[in-house]
Amino acid sequence: MTRQRYSINDLLRVMERLRDPEHGCPWDLKQSFATIVPSTLEECYELAHAIEEQDFEHVAEELGDVLFQVIFYSQLGREQNLFEFEQVVDTLVEKLVRRHPHVFARGEIEGIVDGDISEDDVNANWEAIKQQERGERDQHGILADVPVALPALPRAQKLQKRASTVGFDWPDVEPVIAKLEEEIRELRSALEADRRAEIEEEMGDVLFSGVNLARHLKVDAETSLRRASSKFEHRFRRMEQLAADTGEHLTELDDAALDALWERAKAQLT
Repeated sequence: MTRQRYSINDLLRVMERLRDPEHGCPWDLKQSFATIVPSTLEECYELAHAIEEQDFEHVAEELGDVLFQVIFYSQLGREQNLFEFEQVVDTLVEKLVRRHPHVFARGEIEGIVDGDISEDDVNANWEAIKQQERGERDQHGILADVPVALPALPRAQKLQKRASTVGFDWPDVEPVIAKLEEEIRELRSALEADRRAEIEEEMGDVLFSGVNLARHLKVDAETSLRRASSKFEHRFRRMEQLAADTGEHLTELDDAALDALWERAKAQLT
């Protein structure tokens, strides 16, 4: 007999039980907003990995793990009289409806808007609404609410995208490529002079320009680098296997042999 599926209310009750002071889980009882942040970040990256691998069975599982983080924070908020899960949902729905006036006529969930709207218009309206929200929070600068805690690549991309909304941007790809080449030349100059502080600064400029180029190519820098890292990992593992097949270890091989293995690995995994 198939059991009835659990609901969001069951999940909320499970979280209450886990945090029950008398009969709850000792580990869960020790946690705070700060201590579960690493788990939240880890679960989000595991979800991203499952999506990249198109492992949709695990996508559903990882989405559950991400949802559990929201439930955990909500339980902590309720215990401290800060907020509850229902407030989280209410705030989210209100914000989504408010930010999509081209979908929800009169601010009503079932309100239908007549006529079409372009993606450019949507983006312009979205930024205007976000700017209004920043003003209401006394965050008047264009970059005011770009989170400092974001990973470096997506934060750089977000800063650049936000600056572009006021026209501070290159008109097309070519000058962005030229800027990247300029930054590489400046890095070479710092290397030749062996100026360590300048080398670090110029390396940062190269990375920042690389992110800018990705944005102009409409490529997500974080996703692109994750895929490149995954490709490198697969090829390197194949190198290790190829060496092991002949009774060798990579540490025993010279540069020429390593290059040859790398090319074989690339050919086999293309």
